[in-house]
Amino acid sequence: MITRHVNAQEHPRTRSSLPPLTLLAYLLIGIGGVVMMLPLAWMVSASFKPMSEIIQVPPTWIPQHFTFRNYQQVFAEFPFARYFLNSVVTTLLIILSVLISSVSGGYALAKFRLPGQHVILILFLLALMVPFQSLMVPTYQLMVSLHLVNTYAGVVYPFLFSATGIFLMRQFISDLPSELIEAARIDGASEPRILMSVILPLLGPALAALTILEFSSAWEEFLWPSIITSSDATRTIPIGLQYFAEQYGTRIDLQMAGSTLAALPVILGFLLLQKQFIEGIALTGVKG
Repeated sequence: MITRHVNAQEHPRTRSSLPPLTLLAYLLIGIGGVVMMLPLAWMVSASFKPMSEIIQVPPTWIPQHFTFRNYQQVFAEFPFARYFLNSVVTTLLIILSVLISSVSGGYALAKFRLPGQHVILILFLLALMVPFQSLMVPTYQLMVSLHLVNTYAGVVYPFLFSATGIFLMRQFISDLPSELIEAARIDGASEPRILMSVILPLLGPALAALTILEFSSAWEEFLWPSIITSSDATRTIPIGLQYFAEQYGTRIDLQMAGSTLAALPVILGFLLLQKQFIEGIALTGVKG
């Protein structure tokens, strides 16, 4: 026993060393991560360079002539602030609506015995498999009949409810102990009070995961806003970048500055909520 203990102390690295396959997996993941980060790193680097440095050969990763002029020019020559505001408003409306509908719907499907409950759940799962492109024509006709074309309501309408969100919340709430709900009912709490005071405080990781998924999806949505909007008053960031690229097709420096501004909120959101996001994905088993 003493000999084994001494050997373990003398060779701690041998006992804790990783198997070759695990090391190979980490190596491949590391290489994949670097390859995926290269375009982002180049975009951010180019946004702080003058055009002459961007096109020079060999290229430089760290700006030699650091400048904010590209960002100033983007806001001065294009209604980028308006596009940014439109994206913020529509994204917040979508996130708020999805969180409310997903929590209430998931709670009902997880903790109540409803008539046709399994049929409702199957319909939600089927909705996950229907591509949005197949619904665009009838949805656009509905927007025309409701006079919602080129409005904020028209931009957010198809995304106010999320089958993915309701399914995610249903999975998460199903794992919560029902004894908590029964105890609250015995104390006389109403169902809305139970949802707000008992269930909602326990949904932190799931809410963070759903918020980031919806934020990323709504912020980057291009196809529907390109159809439903027709003026700068309602165009969002992705549509603005498309018009920007058409007008300044040869100005890579300005395009990189605009793209960096468009990607910045998503990156900051993930960095702030990455712990809750990973916990929510691991607990619910749902990925974006």
